[in-house]
Amino acid sequence: IQSGELSKMQKTSGKLFVISGPSGVGKGTIIHKLLEKNPNIKLSISATTRAPRPHETDGVDYYFISRDNFTKLIKEDKLAEWAEFSGNYYGTYYDTINNTLQNGYDLILEIEVKGAMQIKNKIPSAVLIFILPPSFDELQKRLTGRNTEKTEEIKQRLAIFEDEYAKSFEFNYKITNDNLDEATEELQKIISREKQN
Repeated sequence: IQSGELSKMQKTSGKLFVISGPSGVGKGTIIHKLLEKNPNIKLSISATTRAPRPHETDGVDYYFISRDNFTKLIKEDKLAEWAEFSGNYYGTYYDTINNTLQNGYDLILEIEVKGAMQIKNKIPSAVLIFILPPSFDELQKRLTGRNTEKTEEIKQRLAIFEDEYAKSFEFNYKITNDNLDEATEELQKIISREKQN
């Protein structure tokens, strides 16, 4: 399935929404609040080469696959987007997008900025939404507070925020996550507006 076919197909079925932003900004929390109220919107499951965290389940949180399998998917052009971060690969299967949209559901991809830029090039009808933190300090506080990364990883994530912020101007929309309910409501309005187009 090539990107051209996806673009054509989207005119008659579900719509693709790409949500990106720095790690720790609260993307996942906003998306889960949105999904609770919208059974017609699905969240895409990404493939990754990183090890599962204690609470994560294969096929629910991610598809956990080997590095060899991932590089094979890249060579066979089975991924709509992929990126490498902290020594691990992350990517989205074309089939996941195609099957979900074909079944009439809207699909959300929660992915890194690099992946979002790939989707923008391959599937121009996708709607790109960037989630911003209220401030750099607040982002640092959130990353430190969730206790999932080592100090070095947090520094790395904060260092790439400037580059990610520069790319945010290539997105269709930007939402500042200062208040969770307001940010979720804003996302809901964007999706409703785009569905009418």
